[in-house]
Amino acid sequence: MKLGCPREVKPQEFRVGLTPDAAHEAVVHGHEVLVETGAGAGSGFPDEAYVAAGARIAASAEEVWATAELIVKVKEPQPAERKRLREGQVLFTYLHLAPDPEQTHDLLASGATCIAYETVTDAQGGLPLLAPMSEVAGRLAPQVGAWTLQKANGGRGVLLGGVPGVAPGRVLVIGGGVVGTHAARIAAGMGADVTVLDRSLPRLRHLDETFGGLFKTGYASAGLTAELLVQADLVIGAVLIPGAAAPKLVRRAQLSSMKPGAAVVDVAIDQGGCFETSRPTTHQDPIYEVDGVMHYCVANMPGAVARTSTIALGNATMPFLLALADKGWRQACEDDPHLLDGLNVHAGQLTYAAVGKALEIDVLSPRLALKK
Repeated sequence: MKLGCPREVKPQEFRVGLTPDAAHEAVVHGHEVLVETGAGAGSGFPDEAYVAAGARIAASAEEVWATAELIVKVKEPQPAERKRLREGQVLFTYLHLAPDPEQTHDLLASGATCIAYETVTDAQGGLPLLAPMSEVAGRLAPQVGAWTLQKANGGRGVLLGGVPGVAPGRVLVIGGGVVGTHAARIAAGMGADVTVLDRSLPRLRHLDETFGGLFKTGYASAGLTAELLVQADLVIGAVLIPGAAAPKLVRRAQLSSMKPGAAVVDVAIDQGGCFETSRPTTHQDPIYEVDGVMHYCVANMPGAVARTSTIALGNATMPFLLALADKGWRQACEDDPHLLDGLNVHAGQLTYAAVGKALEIDVLSPRLALKK
């Protein structure tokens, strides 16, 4: 099979969909790999590394998109890229379709088969291709939150860890999944006073038993959330509903109850965000202010640490990528129901229920799509 890896064109996106190691594995499996020149530069992988792995370097994105049967990326295809998709081509990348009707309609119009990293599952009910980026984003969230809190950036001027004689900053993490766990762990390690809210009592027990009181936990009722918002210096939104739009857990009216200069970091922004006032930003211009509260809503947070993120993502995607290349997408999805869960679009039809519900589009069963 012909695999293609174009350079990412989303602003300030430095990751790459294919590492030289993954390219080498694909070549060993008998596949042809085409990588756009400079695609790996932002992650520290020069063209020479891909050539050494057996890949061929393409001079342009047009060549990659026109030649490849399977396109491997990181971020959702941008408008210009979506125009290059064609019927029968397979796209393997993050999509986050629920809050993005324009992209969804373009993918449906293309006739391509689109498999989303973020909805591929595993036997434990996890999301193995989302998890590594959730880990990175979770660990980054307190770091960027601490930066946002600095007075020069419009924040309260609070040091999360405090100093002797001065209380630490208070951090509220909404959501105790992969992102929330890593965020709480890092924030507590910085010396902050951290509380994690979640609606799963088993999850809260797990956090308490695993981390032994490193941070506090609470049940995410509306009342407790409102109470802790008033006290918080930094709020990290870490709620995920697989494939669906993120629920709005903090309304604009609540911002006025927060401390002036408090900061929010919305890690769920790829799925529309869990603060009503959230809107996507970039690494180039990451923060903005609403009602005295500083918002950090960068839609590709892991792109800031591109090398770590690319290697972590490549480790996770490689087995699925090789299955798609070795067997073709139909047989690979037939053999692996967890990979089939990643199928979002095929031949002009939507195949993921949560996206269909969010965008009010009819959905074809993925199993039926295998036969189409």
